[in-house]
Amino acid sequence: MDKFDRIYHLHRLLAGRRTAVPLEELMAELECSKATVYRLISSLQNHLGAPIEYSSELGGYRYVPRADGRAYELPGLWFSAKELQALVVLQRLIADLGPGLLEEHFAPLTRRFNDLLKHKRLHLTEASSRIRVLTLAARPLGRSFHVVASATLQRRKLKLRYHSRSKDERTERIVSPQHLAHYRDNWYLDAWDELRQALRSFSIDRIEAATELDEPAIDVPRQELEEHFASAYGIFAGKANKMAVLRFSRERARWVADERWHPEQSGQFLTDGRYELRIPYRDSRELVMDILRHGPDVEVVAPDSLRNEVVTHLRETLARYVK
Repeated sequence: MDKFDRIYHLHRLLAGRRTAVPLEELMAELECSKATVYRLISSLQNHLGAPIEYSSELGGYRYVPRADGRAYELPGLWFSAKELQALVVLQRLIADLGPGLLEEHFAPLTRRFNDLLKHKRLHLTEASSRIRVLTLAARPLGRSFHVVASATLQRRKLKLRYHSRSKDERTERIVSPQHLAHYRDNWYLDAWDELRQALRSFSIDRIEAATELDEPAIDVPRQELEEHFASAYGIFAGKANKMAVLRFSRERARWVADERWHPEQSGQFLTDGRYELRIPYRDSRELVMDILRHGPDVEVVAPDSLRNEVVTHLRETLARYVK
């Protein structure tokens, strides 16, 4: 019998009696020591607000009768939306890592996690089948993840052979890993690139070979990392130096007003019901893709360079359909 079972059993014992329950009976029913009974009573009192008292007159423990005559009931062990999402996403991420460097260390955690989901008192047995975690355009993790993760945590430099998607070229780099980032269902390495003498992000699935070097990684100051990676838009890093001004239709405004595109965004409803969103950015590539998915329900007001870029994409797209 585990702690959850004993707490529920203790509650049933106390709630089912009009008189007090002796300590010896609680020990026998709960199959535990005197010290454990005291800890369970303390948990019920301090964490679940149970009105338990010891009555020397009755020779045992009981629930204090309420003035309104209602019996005490245990509160439901509910998970918030964020907690439940975190549990399921954590299970998904651990499963996706598969066998490798961390398998031995994750095995005990995985067993405990599965026990938690299956626990009959928590009613989470349906979580894996009743909660959907949808992925979009997720790419294979690649063969180098474990080497990259090890070097990042051990603070060692990495030698990479990298195949760039944008330029379709292969290069060899020596980098000092700074972060592992899981973004939009894909993994990235944020690192100091000795070839470029700058911070760069590498898609881990495009790393064709990775070797951990016996040389300590260069640690970039945290403030500099935050300015570089957190201020820009999306995965394309760099300190933001432009401000996008987007106006959404009245119909789309109801959705966009509740969305978080950027930590430093600002927005307001206009008098005609439209919604104006201001987003800092540096590299426009990912921002343009997010703008285009809203079709005719969004207009780029500023800057002109971003507006012209969106217009060019729309014209080229239309040209493929109109002959």
